[in-house]
Amino acid sequence: MKVTGMLIFFHCRANTGYAIAPLEKVFFEVAKRILPRQSQIHFAYTSLDKERPATLPADFKNVIQFDPRDGSIENRNFIESYIKQHEINVAFGFDQPVNQPVYKTMRHSGVEKIISYWGAPMGDLNRGLKLWLKKIGVRLHANKPDHFIFESQSMAETAINGRGINKRDVSTVYLGVDTRKYAPSVTKDFYAHELFQIHKDRKILFYSGHMEERKGVHIIIKAAVELLLHRQQKDIHFLLLGNKEGEEKKFDALYLGTEAEKYITFGGYRNDIPQILRSCYAGVIASTGWDSFTMSSVEMAASALPLVVSNLQGLAETIVDGKTGYLFRPGDHLDLCDKLESILLDQAGRQSMSKAARLRVEKYHTMEKQIENITAVIRQVLDGH
Repeated sequence: MKVTGMLIFFHCRANTGYAIAPLEKVFFEVAKRILPRQSQIHFAYTSLDKERPATLPADFKNVIQFDPRDGSIENRNFIESYIKQHEINVAFGFDQPVNQPVYKTMRHSGVEKIISYWGAPMGDLNRGLKLWLKKIGVRLHANKPDHFIFESQSMAETAINGRGINKRDVSTVYLGVDTRKYAPSVTKDFYAHELFQIHKDRKILFYSGHMEERKGVHIIIKAAVELLLHRQQKDIHFLLLGNKEGEEKKFDALYLGTEAEKYITFGGYRNDIPQILRSCYAGVIASTGWDSFTMSSVEMAASALPLVVSNLQGLAETIVDGKTGYLFRPGDHLDLCDKLESILLDQAGRQSMSKAARLRVEKYHTMEKQIENITAVIRQVLDGH
């Protein structure tokens, strides 16, 4: 199939940040490998209130406001006109479900293939009658996406044995990072210590991400209090990034007023993560609900940090347990403490994990590898395989 135009559309506003920003760059590079001219590539966001996406090239103009969840006549007419005008015949959506109001309009306007890329699970696993009914439901949606791409095997499993999507219509492509940008320092680096006024003799234990309850920041705080006050590990410091507009206040009762207060820093939402990571000793992700194969985990591993992560869904796939980090029981802050102590007290073991984490990223999780793999899946879909 010859591609005449590609629309890459999101379920969120432009400049959302977090893990979506690097994906925007990846999707743009993938489209450049599919199409001969940049003018044939188009991006759509539900809102452009914060102006055009900063992740895309400054000379790239094909950015529109379009919400795939909006089934209004005005929205359908707009996207129909835009698709026809620009001869778009491939639509690549981010986190787009089996059914959307505009899929039928897209098809009737000239879109031949719809591909949905997922950065999250589709839901819980099902079995028996419920799974059978889900499969029937999927088949009834004639305009559904032709293929679904997931960032981990466990997330793909939620599509097949949760949502009822046919296995042949599902692929797994792991995340990748720029390994030149995210890399360990060749010398001792104190950038984060100086930036956040942390004593240089402290080993920084790092978290970066959202602050909602399922991300388990409260578990990290509880582990910090246990390590600092009860296990007397005073050569450490917990640095937690990603908090916005006072989100960290909800954790105050867990540690403020104790000696642990001097060893915990909430650093906000930042754009200098690569530099900060070079100063850190280990990474922590303590999610308690569902979680994906997170971008932050790959960034930390690329920076040669051993990771301690909850044994959950895609998150468990981010490490090799005992080799590049440790898994711990979700919600169990004491088990998290035990795993962190293993890294803190075994310098040789930590060095081995550090090297293994970096090597694993270089082999499986570079941005180039991710771009190549997504491009390959799209080409297979276009060829009807």
